[in-house]
Amino acid sequence: MSHPSHKKQLPSLKRIEGQIRGISKMVEEERYCMDILNQIKAVRNALSTVEGKVLKSHLQACIKDALKDDEKLDTKVNELLKTLKR
Repeated sequence: MSHPSHKKQLPSLKRIEGQIRGISKMVEEERYCMDILNQIKAVRNALSTVEGKVLKSHLQACIKDALKDDEKLDTKVNELLKTLKR
């Protein structure tokens, strides 16, 4: 089984990386707490969006492929549930 490519998410991840660096700079500069918290919230939302897109790909490719084999499906479902519970 081949895994789906998530390279389309790289621009979003690089933007998030920049936001994290910006938050670090804000902390170093002792910026206002609410400004820092707003930026943290923005990063969390952006990560959630990327997470949703990766999950969708996983469901459309990996889980769909596992539907052909009951044992494989059980393994994939358990793997997914374990990850989502973290």
